[in-house]
This record gives sequence, C-alpha cells and structure tokens, in this order.
Amino acid sequence: MVNYILMIPILVSFFVTLFMIPSWIKRARKANLLGKDINKFKKTELPEAGGVTVVTGFVLGSLLYIALNTFIFNTSENFIELFALLSTILLITFIAFVDDILGWKIGLRKRTRLILVALAAIPLIVINAGESEVGIPLLGTIDLGLIYPLIIIPIGIIGATTTFNFLAGFNGLEAGQGILLMFAVGIVAFFIGSPWLTIIALCMAAALLAFLLYNFYPAKVYPGDSLTYAVGGLIAIIAILGNFEKIAVFFFIPYIIETGLKLRGKLVKQSFGKPKKDGSLDLAYKKIYSLNHIAILLMKKLGWKATEKRVVYFIWGFQILIIILGFIIFKNGIF
Repeated sequence: MVNYILMIPILVSFFVTLFMIPSWIKRARKANLLGKDINKFKKTELPEAGGVTVVTGFVLGSLLYIALNTFIFNTSENFIELFALLSTILLITFIAFVDDILGWKIGLRKRTRLILVALAAIPLIVINAGESEVGIPLLGTIDLGLIYPLIIIPIGIIGATTTFNFLAGFNGLEAGQGILLMFAVGIVAFFIGSPWLTIIALCMAAALLAFLLYNFYPAKVYPGDSLTYAVGGLIAIIAILGNFEKIAVFFFIPYIIETGLKLRGKLVKQSFGKPKKDGSLDLAYKKIYSLNHIAILLMKKLGWKATEKRVVYFIWGFQILIIILGFIIFKNGIF
C-alpha cells in the first residue's frame, strides 16, 4: 500500500508539468520570451524558460510527498532536509529565470551568477547537510568540520549547476540527460537506505519526462537555464544529503569533459553545430569545443549523416555508459 501511495507524488509531478507546458508556450510567445533554434537551417523562434514548468511540477510533487508523510504515515522524518532542498532549488530557479529573461547573450555576469548560486546553498549550509567526514585516497577518512558546509557544499552546488548548463543546445538533450541522471542517483539513494531521496529524484525525472514530450526534436519549447540550473543543483543536493558524492561526480564525467572543452574555447565557443540545407549538421568551428562537436565529427568519420537527433542519442548513450561503469566501480559501496 505504501509503495502505491508514494507513486502519487511522482505522477503529480508528471501531470502538473504536462498540463502547464501548453499554457507556458502560449504565454511565453505573447511575452516575446523567444529564442532561435540554432541547429535548424531555417531559424525559427521557440518559447524559452520552459524549465519553470518542470520545477513547478517537481515542487508540487515533493510537497505532496511531505503531505502524505504528515497526514497518512504520521512521520516528519527528513522534513528539515526536504525543505532545505526545496528552498535551494527555488532560489536557484529564480536566479536562472532572471538569466533566461535577460537572454543568453546578455544574461547575468558570470561572477554574479556564481555568487548568487553560492548564496542559494545557504539553506543546506544552515542545516549542516551531509557528512563532513570524507574518504581521500592515500590519506584515509578526514573530518573536514566546518569546511564541508561552508566551502564544499557551495562549491558542489556551483559546480553542478554551471557544468550541467554547459552540455546543452540540442532539442531534448538537457531533459533527457536529466532523466538519466535522476534515475541513476535515485537508484543509488534507494540502495544506500535513503528511499525518500529516491522519491524526490523520481519526481524530477517524471517532470522532465513530461517536458521531454514537448522538447524533443522538433522542439516546441526550450528548457532555458531554469531547467539546467535546477536539475544540476538537485543532483548535487541529493548526492550531498545521501552522502554519495563520489559516484555522483563519476556520473558527471560527460560534464567534466564538456567543461574542459569549454575552457579550451575560453567559455565563449558554443556547443551548436552548423546546420545544412539537407537537415544535417557540420562542425561550427575548426576545433572541438563540445561533446556535441565530437559526436558530429565521429558521425562524419563513419560516413553517417550527422543530425540533431543522432547527436542527442550519442550523448545519451555516452551518459548511460558512464552510469553503468559507475555502478560497476562503486558497487561495493552501494549494493
């Protein structure tokens, strides 16, 4: 009975997001909150910041989970952590939404974004989230004390939000990546004895799935920073609260690689391809500045038509491989 009831928050996250998206598309168009579909030869403008529908669905599903625990199961276990989690996500989403409104070419200054995201981690800091004892190779277990909440947590939140935003720009890519990673951290949380974090992860996965129905090729709405910041931040928060930061960092290998490639381009080179009349994509630059570019290059080398869909499938496949390897490498600490 308990298992079936706890499916309700997940379903609510899915359907709230699903029903909100059409309305958001109409209102965003009226507000001229639009962005060009860069990877299409014929540039069309699509509604931006659709991530607010995802966060809304996620938050309502999470609050319903809290309500079920309060009124049906008569427990308030982990409520402090849950409200800190939701507070941080809402703060991150607000920062990202402001960035979306200003537009990706203007947006907030990089330094401003980093400072604001660090401040968004305050709810986690004040509850002293996670465990300050960490295992370091060759040194063993070290208690970081106040360094963990005051420095490590903000850095973790900043790192996850910003890097998850780097690997983007293709229809369905960010939402699909979010679904894969939410399922992965949800599985880890379940097996280490934190099923409440599994429910939270699945609420976000469900909201992302609803969004993907409108965001996959050919997209009808863009996610914006409102989605990427919230998803990246939530992955970090779940890893912190569940005390499985190591495997979460391993799952983020595609984003670590993407960050390195972006730094190669001094953070100004974009992840997009160069669209051609036949619907295929070519490299936008002579050098590689993104995993998306690597996908396009490999397909060209293999004699395949590099399309937007295939690039997304390539990245998803790579992410699935990393997740599988993560479970194999860290299996002794999970199962």
